[in-house]
Amino acid sequence: MIIDWIILLLMALFTYSIVRRSVAGVTTTPVWLLWLVLMTPPFVWSLWVVVYGAKQLPPIGLLIGMSLLSIFFYLKLHQKGRKNLVPPQQESSKALEPAPLVKAIVPPPVPLRPIDKEEETKLRNCFPWSIFYLNNIEYRPQAIICRGQLKEKSSSQAYDRIKENVRAEFGDRFLVLFQEDSTGKPFFALVPNPQSASKPKNNQITRPGLALGLLIATICTTTFVGVEIANASNVALLKSQPGILLSGLPYAAALMTILGIHELGHYLAARYYKIRATLPYFIPFPAFLGTFGAFIQMRSPVPNRKALFDVSIAGPLAGFIVTLPVLIWGLAHSTIVSLPEKAEQVLNPNALNPNYSLLLALLSKLTLGIQLAGDRALDLHPVAVAGLIGLIATALNLIPVGQLDGGHIIHAMFGQRNGIAIGQISRFLILGLALLQPGFLIWAIILFFMPIADEPALNDISELDNRRDILGILAMALLVMIILPMPEKFAQFLN
Repeated sequence: MIIDWIILLLMALFTYSIVRRSVAGVTTTPVWLLWLVLMTPPFVWSLWVVVYGAKQLPPIGLLIGMSLLSIFFYLKLHQKGRKNLVPPQQESSKALEPAPLVKAIVPPPVPLRPIDKEEETKLRNCFPWSIFYLNNIEYRPQAIICRGQLKEKSSSQAYDRIKENVRAEFGDRFLVLFQEDSTGKPFFALVPNPQSASKPKNNQITRPGLALGLLIATICTTTFVGVEIANASNVALLKSQPGILLSGLPYAAALMTILGIHELGHYLAARYYKIRATLPYFIPFPAFLGTFGAFIQMRSPVPNRKALFDVSIAGPLAGFIVTLPVLIWGLAHSTIVSLPEKAEQVLNPNALNPNYSLLLALLSKLTLGIQLAGDRALDLHPVAVAGLIGLIATALNLIPVGQLDGGHIIHAMFGQRNGIAIGQISRFLILGLALLQPGFLIWAIILFFMPIADEPALNDISELDNRRDILGILAMALLVMIILPMPEKFAQFLN
């Protein structure tokens, strides 16, 4: 029970952090009110557990209804707060303006001109008419918007040429962005460069000591959890029998390798494109899985959609390549048990129904063959538990929503506007999947907490090549194979 309340507390803090970051400056609705609306379903669930106990789950209709109402009221309150930001007399004129895909903030009463008349002339000279015919320059609080018509057939060459011209005139004073507005027309935007030579630099972007300390702490917490999963002995006996720690090492080593390789894929891809990034930081937790995963932070913008795609897909791809043999080995060493009539958990490692996932069912059948019948379940080996967690982590990261790897991949493939639309559809598809797989309900709710749009690349116009498009489609197909259950007729055919 204590662990459940700790998880609820962490979820509440995580949700508050996301809400505060996503609504800052874009709505007048209090952050605490939006947070309270979003946290209503978890609070109702916790209250149900207190009253009726953990074994009696609340009705699925109640949870889905509360989730839909929570999302509805959140959107209504958020939209009401957005309207209060714009005075009524400005709403009609502002609605006619094309909205560039840069962060919108409330404009100051006096127009900002970060460059003088002489510098404006230099800026206009940076746009050859044969490359990009410049029509007008707009000044925004955080950007200089250059609108015109793209003449160069290759958008990548056009961006490189304009960027070099701006660098020749202004040095590293500005970052050059190439994006599309809401009408689909390309424009250039110059924004202040946080890494400009005129500004003090902080060369230390990562803390090796902190990364190492978190790594050691996470190895310890995953080892303790591994001891419990292995059922080798009671953890309370560690003082008298420290040797039982060895039984937790297979789980810890497998899980840490999967998570580490996933983040290392992101890190190496970022370094390849000369993007400033921190070392992977692990998040230890003394219960549950032993960790809440790992992450890296990128401290410089992504240069183009090609780099955005490669950095985003490198993590799930590298993690899945490691997960696959780990999971197969773990399944081969798992025990076949009878399938309980009513499992207490959807993903019960002691009696897991492999048909819960299409890919998991295929791998289980491939590994165990005729031993695995339709009325059988798996008592997972600790390494198989780590492999299953890696599989689930791969699927969650590939969901094409906002800041997730899948959201970046879809953005790189189809552009930011189309990526936002696909992300909205994906949210509701996952919510519908929760009707079939109740285990996805909490993730479906979390997806609605996340901002739907991610940060654009500097050159957000140039499209990907066919090879990357095919790889992105395969990544989405992998997501479908992991999260969809095995069709009953197909399962009967295999058995």
